[in-house]
Amino acid sequence: MLKTAIFAPSNSSCKMISRRNIRVKVMQTLYTISALENEVKTGEPQKVLLKHFDQTGDLFFYLTYFLIEVTQYAETDASIRAGKHLPSYSDLHVNTKIADNEIIRKLKADPVLMQQFDKRKTGSRIDKELLRKIYINLSSTTRYKEYISHKERDKKEEKDILEYILNELMLANETFVSHVEENFSNWDDDGEMVIQLLAGVLQKPGSTNFDEMISLDKLEFAKSLLKAVLEKKEHLQDFIIPKLKNWDPERIAQLDMILMKMGVSEFLYFETIPPKVTINEYIDLAKEYSTAQSGQFVNGILDNIHKELVQEGKMHKVEFKKN
Repeated sequence: MLKTAIFAPSNSSCKMISRRNIRVKVMQTLYTISALENEVKTGEPQKVLLKHFDQTGDLFFYLTYFLIEVTQYAETDASIRAGKHLPSYSDLHVNTKIADNEIIRKLKADPVLMQQFDKRKTGSRIDKELLRKIYINLSSTTRYKEYISHKERDKKEEKDILEYILNELMLANETFVSHVEENFSNWDDDGEMVIQLLAGVLQKPGSTNFDEMISLDKLEFAKSLLKAVLEKKEHLQDFIIPKLKNWDPERIAQLDMILMKMGVSEFLYFETIPPKVTINEYIDLAKEYSTAQSGQFVNGILDNIHKELVQEGKMHKVEFKKN
């Protein structure tokens, strides 16, 4: 189960794709390519990689869109109740303060965000009945009633009510989470990171460039890592296979081999990444995505290769270049 607490972003620029997420996307791309029966066409791996990144964007924009729509449903509800055959006083005086929440108003005024919603057809994924139920649930809570009872607008209160909706009524709602899981296969991979980004957007609305969800340097890292593993496959195996001892390379979990190749690539071709960071990252990925023993196995192999490279003076961290 994904954590339901909202997270503070690590920096104010709110770039979506983290280094860890990049490694996951490269790993998934390599696994997809390895499963293809036909010869891989030039440029195909990069297309697969970019598709994975685009799926992350789809998830982020959907959560953002859904949150906005929950607040806008106040006006829909007011219209429905006012249109009753015999509306009551309360039906005719529904408080729609949240529909004009200051943060939501800024998001709706962002042309790039609106273009992303339109381009990705985000609204077509909405479960309208689920949206209605979440709003009705919200309108019955003490937290919401306290919010609408204040005529003035307070910046902290504007943010807090949105965090409450996101955390307590969306992410803590099993029906909502199931809905997201059904529509986004990358929920388990990207969920926490996307929530962190949305937290940053709510903290500083207007600070995010929704057209640049991955910085150029991180995109270059992703492409370079993918390219290095694919083009230096045999060279990377020359470091790994001698360390396998009694293990048959053909019987090693495919993901383990992919992760080890990625790790050795970082040792050899990415001079700014500390080896300890590389080893720890791939241990975590092996534990999460491969077998129960994979974390320890990948740790042992990468650690041995790292020590050997240091002893032989080969840990130069030179830039990757195709032979």
